[in-house]
Amino acid sequence: MLEAIGVASIDELFETIPAELRLKGDLNIPGRMDQISLSRRMEKLAAKNQDAHKLPTFLGAGVYDHYVPPTVAAITGRSEFYTSYTPYQPELSQGVLQSIFEFQTLICNLSGMDVANASMYDCATALAEAAIMAGELTGRSKIVVLGSVNPAYRDVVSTYLRHMKLTLHVLDTPEGAGAAADVAAVLDDDTAALLVQHPNFYGNLEDVAALGEAAHAAGALFVVSYDPISLGILTPPGEYDADIAVAEGQSLGCPMGYGGPLLGLFGCKQKFLRRIPGRLVGQATDGDGKRAFVMTLRTREQDIRRERATSNICTNVALYALAATVYLATVGKRGLREVAELCVHKAHYAAKEIAGIPGFSLAFPETSFFKEFVVQCPEDPAKINAALLAKGIVGGLPLTSVSEDLKNGMLITVTEQRTREEIDQLVEELRAFAV
Repeated sequence: MLEAIGVASIDELFETIPAELRLKGDLNIPGRMDQISLSRRMEKLAAKNQDAHKLPTFLGAGVYDHYVPPTVAAITGRSEFYTSYTPYQPELSQGVLQSIFEFQTLICNLSGMDVANASMYDCATALAEAAIMAGELTGRSKIVVLGSVNPAYRDVVSTYLRHMKLTLHVLDTPEGAGAAADVAAVLDDDTAALLVQHPNFYGNLEDVAALGEAAHAAGALFVVSYDPISLGILTPPGEYDADIAVAEGQSLGCPMGYGGPLLGLFGCKQKFLRRIPGRLVGQATDGDGKRAFVMTLRTREQDIRRERATSNICTNVALYALAATVYLATVGKRGLREVAELCVHKAHYAAKEIAGIPGFSLAFPETSFFKEFVVQCPEDPAKINAALLAKGIVGGLPLTSVSEDLKNGMLITVTEQRTREEIDQLVEELRAFAV
């Protein structure tokens, strides 16, 4: 190979890399092993990982430790699903197409939106696509996003819009939630969309109906990022007149895996169907009159005339969409409500107990919350988290880098997975920092 490309040695091949940056000597890895020895070594190394199966976690902020029913792995583990590719040929892909169709139907039922696409990469990119879609639909160039939206989502939206004819205006929310009057003051005739999160990044519940009215009064679209688990008890976005609704679907039967992969949910009103990003699968009949499934909508510009594309996504997260489908079909309406209620009750119990520790307080005591809440700590949350981890507990998210107003703030998440004993253990360990 070296001879074929015209170099005499490996050193010559890499000579463009500065010498001080090149590895000198051998890699610090053991010699070759037989399969049995290698398997044992890998298992021993893997056992060093401290994950959510071993430690109770109170960390959320976008990826959550929710229970995954065994039915999810049983279905998604079938080879005809996990090895399948884009279903370009419907006659060969009926199983995958039907799973996507059922997913779209369930997301519509869950969110109250008229139509849902076949899924997107994650909530952050779905929110960015929603902003772009709103700009195209309205012909306006200003996107307003509340500061209570997940900062990672806002960063992705900013990146997407940076080289487009759209500008992003972030409205600060020092009280942990956006007020309709404050929002109305920044909306103008050039505002294409108002982007909000419900429950928001801090776990708080905003008056989304009033926010939507303010957006529509200015002629802007109302875009909501929702928590799908919360819809077990909260009003779905379709019922308070959201124009576009997106979500992170990881909590619907998808495990946590080093921050991903994730599952973007995207729905909108029927009248915006032709501008929806990604693809749609529909139900039809075959030549024999039998029920069949086909790719109903997929803009060709995404593949061949990309400069004219309305979106740069031309695929979907099919396996995680299937996981969400199986999860929702397994838990059903009653089960989803039970999961949501457990989250609420356990989170509020934890908040009450932590706020009772001298030196600790709720950052937004007057605001309702779902399963996450912000605690002001008497010391650096990073130091507290280190102490918690030494006791076998994964603490919350330090917010020092998120907001100057929340120095020593910690975002704590409590899902249905946490037991009373685990919450009480967290509280007891936090007492060591009481002042």
